[in-house]
Amino acid sequence: MRVRVEHLDQPFGLDVRRPRLSWQLPPGASRQTAYELRLDDGTLTGPIPGDGTVLMPWPGRDLTSRERRRVWVRVWTDRGLSDWSEPAELEAGLLEPSDWVAQWISPYEIEVGEPGFRRVHRLRGEVSLNRPVATARLYATALGLYELHLNGRRVGDLELTPGYTEYGTRIQVQTYDVTPLLRPGVNRLEALLADGWFRGQVGMLRSHNQFGDRTAFLAQVHIDHSDGSTTVCGTGPSWVSSPTAMTADLIEGQTTSDAAESAETPVVPTGHGFDRLVSSPAPPVRAIREIRPIAVRGNVFDLGENVNGRVRVRNPARTPLTLTHAEALGPDGDVTTDHLRPADVPFIEHELRAGQVDRVETAGVFEPRFTTHGFRYVRAQGSALTPDDLTGVVVHTDLRPTGGFACDDERLNRLHEAAVRSFLGNACDIPTDCPTRERAGWTGDWQLYAPVATFSHDVAGFSVKWLRDLAAGQWENGVVGNMAPMPPAERTGFLRNLNGSAGWGDAIVLVPWEMFQEYGDRDLLAEMWPAMTRWLNYVSRTASAQRHPSRTGAPAPHERFLWDTGFHWGEWLVPGEDMSDFAAFAAADKSDVATAYFARTARVAARIAGLLGFSEQAAQWAEVSDGARSAWQAEFVTPAGDVRPETQANLVRALAFDLVPAELRRRTADRLAKLIRDNGTHLSTGFLATPDLLPVLADAGHLDVAYDLLLQTTPPSWLTMIERGATTVWERWEGIDTNGIPHDSLNHYSKGAVIGFLHRYTAGLQRLTPTWRRFRVHPHPGGGLTSASAWHETPHGRASVEWTLTDGSFVLKATVPPGCEAEVVLPDGDTHKAGPGTHHFEQG
Repeated sequence: MRVRVEHLDQPFGLDVRRPRLSWQLPPGASRQTAYELRLDDGTLTGPIPGDGTVLMPWPGRDLTSRERRRVWVRVWTDRGLSDWSEPAELEAGLLEPSDWVAQWISPYEIEVGEPGFRRVHRLRGEVSLNRPVATARLYATALGLYELHLNGRRVGDLELTPGYTEYGTRIQVQTYDVTPLLRPGVNRLEALLADGWFRGQVGMLRSHNQFGDRTAFLAQVHIDHSDGSTTVCGTGPSWVSSPTAMTADLIEGQTTSDAAESAETPVVPTGHGFDRLVSSPAPPVRAIREIRPIAVRGNVFDLGENVNGRVRVRNPARTPLTLTHAEALGPDGDVTTDHLRPADVPFIEHELRAGQVDRVETAGVFEPRFTTHGFRYVRAQGSALTPDDLTGVVVHTDLRPTGGFACDDERLNRLHEAAVRSFLGNACDIPTDCPTRERAGWTGDWQLYAPVATFSHDVAGFSVKWLRDLAAGQWENGVVGNMAPMPPAERTGFLRNLNGSAGWGDAIVLVPWEMFQEYGDRDLLAEMWPAMTRWLNYVSRTASAQRHPSRTGAPAPHERFLWDTGFHWGEWLVPGEDMSDFAAFAAADKSDVATAYFARTARVAARIAGLLGFSEQAAQWAEVSDGARSAWQAEFVTPAGDVRPETQANLVRALAFDLVPAELRRRTADRLAKLIRDNGTHLSTGFLATPDLLPVLADAGHLDVAYDLLLQTTPPSWLTMIERGATTVWERWEGIDTNGIPHDSLNHYSKGAVIGFLHRYTAGLQRLTPTWRRFRVHPHPGGGLTSASAWHETPHGRASVEWTLTDGSFVLKATVPPGCEAEVVLPDGDTHKAGPGTHHFEQG
């Protein structure tokens, strides 16, 4: 049996005093009746009756700072008492502010160079040892980005540390085992310090100095000696710093040269304190894999796939080399980045560069560390490189894969790969909208895609980290910002009014709910509950106290639940949508979207309150949800039973959010199907409704329309992207037009949420209860497919399905993990119950 701690496979440097434990049952077991936990201090807890195996309580006393523990589990199952598991090893970090004896330090210079091209600083200190080392830990963080070297060797393999957070509330600390790097005598510890998200460009405005104007670094080394003594030392006034010959910015790129570094000067101690320091519940960002060019045309290298990362080049000469990274080629065959300049955003008055350019002025091997790019193509100017001189390095959060899909239509397999690749390219410490233009943690995007991401990857800790930043950045009046972390420049001026949007702010409720459904994390619901209620109270106040200017006469009673004011992104990027008059777009009444989300999110909040034992609040939010649903019907369902406005997106929400009365569901679904057929069997949804489009059609008996949309090859459609060479999902349906001109981001995972249909309908794996204790296997063959398969690593083990359709004979194999049960529904409606194990079914 494998035991996990919290949401981590490597629980190192924890800041949780009572970490929760999870395990899977041994092979062959069907159910657990009790469990027992054993700690390395002899503590034995159990047997404890029950079938719980996910996020179970810590059995001992609270952890203390730097404490290392081991824990074992054994279980009683239908096959008897198991052996003890392999030990789960965990280690706490520095849990108290008083544990820190080091000081925050900053380079002497506040700014060296223009924003986007500021120097990386080298900070240096020494650790002197006169006794043998048993174990040693280094704790480090920064306001900016840092990379550590100890005695000339890089410390760890983590990238873009310490990560992007709401710096005023949360600063992440990394813990490193440096035992093998230390030696007797003087040890040289160096840190390279760059602007990163803290002081560099980020967000729509690409403003700089948003979180502060001076970078800072903090490190502390704890050395346990063989004689039982301890040495503690760290950053302080004895350290020195100097600007290097490197400049770095996450968006602009990185430059390096062999110019001499400036003289060292004493560092400046700063008083940032230690009360904001936390460890991350998420896996770290790493260099995940390497890719080689598949083609070279002149000086343009094609890596074959659009990724987030960088390139490593061997520059054989000292000739200056410029590397321009791009997602696409223009009609002339050269790289183009014009579509990555946010110059078409109406509230940005100054021209912004596309960035993504690295410059090398040294001979030898170059690989940037303080920037990543979204790219498939690289133009190398100034030095003649061969294909052997350039390697792509894919960088993203090191997420554990937990699901996959395949079928006999290679186009759908490529679509699935593109969606997953697009998500991973945007999983870089936070869920970004794109790895190029903004690199921002847009709330609406993750709200839409999280239910798909939980199938393909373990995003539990990744989401918890992001949600804590989202809650930390929530405004006092309850507004949830467009992004997490929230760039301060977008909290002011005109942009301030663009926050608090329906479908975006609702992420504060809907993402924790998805994390509970997939991972059973009830504690996360409790932690986020205050932020959820602040958001819904804001929506409730806004709906009841404000009224859209276009409405005249006395307000109707239902209008107290009608959310028709404030800014809303709405459906966003509907095919053919004209955004040229942004002021008119912003002022438009989008209460059909906002009230729909109000009803849905309040209903979810009622369920969460019930789970947490808050019975009064459960009743309150259920009543609010009913009121919003009734208000939506009063405004948008005609006496004849038609839904208005009659758009595909509005009808999809009417069905997916259960907004229309039961007797109108068939009528609404039929109207949706007719709208699609009348549109030449093309969709006309944007961001919000697209994930639910195919599922509601399938559930309403229009499976043929769903598959025709999925397999549509003319724009707007998913396969248009694939047939035009996309290896990631586009932001706009017409991301590359018929003339080969790219528009906006070509790596934007939102519309890739369609692959949830492949998982849940084409293959047929559908979660029914939290952590997949009960699930349904219900394939929906269609679109000419003759085979499909999917697998998902649930918290209890692997669930999988494979089916084939040959000459009218349907054959299905389903695997149910231990402790779970499945309902197997064959295409003819024949239903079976299946317990743990592998089962075969045949129809036809």
